[in-house]
Amino acid sequence: MTKISIITACFNAEETIADCLKSVNSQTHPDIEHLIIDGASTDSTMQVIRKHCGESSNIVSEPDEGIYHALNKGISMATGDVIGFLHADDVFGDDSVLQSVATTLETDSTAACYADLVYVKRDQIDVVVREWKSSPYVKGNFRRGWMPPHPTFYAKRSAYTSFGSFDTSLKIGADWDLLVRFLEIHNISASYVPEVWVRMRLGGTSNRSIRNIVKNNYETWNRFREYFGFLPSLLFPPLKWIHRLKQFRSLKT
Repeated sequence: MTKISIITACFNAEETIADCLKSVNSQTHPDIEHLIIDGASTDSTMQVIRKHCGESSNIVSEPDEGIYHALNKGISMATGDVIGFLHADDVFGDDSVLQSVATTLETDSTAACYADLVYVKRDQIDVVVREWKSSPYVKGNFRRGWMPPHPTFYAKRSAYTSFGSFDTSLKIGADWDLLVRFLEIHNISASYVPEVWVRMRLGGTSNRSIRNIVKNNYETWNRFREYFGFLPSLLFPPLKWIHRLKQFRSLKT
């Protein structure tokens, strides 16, 4: 049976972490390891975690150097065959997500998988505001501004062993960097599953402000040159947004 390690990084997440933990505990897949990496929260996050964590939880609470450092800590601790992430603000799309992940990755020929994501209101996670519908990966997609929803991305632990984890020198764009390395550079086999695997509260770090959007594009721009040997076109940032506009669909609330 496929063992799945779920990593949740958090800091001062007292308002949302309970929903996240309940979502993990409700999964029907029977072999789950939940690694909760807290950055020494100063609010009641740890009390909430202790109240709602499941028997499969492994909890660490200590200062860290940011979310990617915390996620890397979780990766280094993971013992599962497959590694995925559920952020403290997010919940699974339904109770069968991890069973779907396990089924998709049960063959040796598939090293990773990803699915769709919906954005929900921060105070009403049952109200969908936008949806991010992905698509099958095609070689060269990243050069044209495409990217799958990283919170829905699951990869076999052997991929992290072979190709590394998050680059902590990148403060916002390390998720893009990891996906490019795995899919575009090292050509691991990945399957797209047309299901909603994550319900994400609005207000992610990379798009929280104009400054963060600019910083994210700057980090991506520099790493693009390193990986592909040339600078991207000046149209690269607009292409990223065009892809997002195609993938996002605003919904009435």
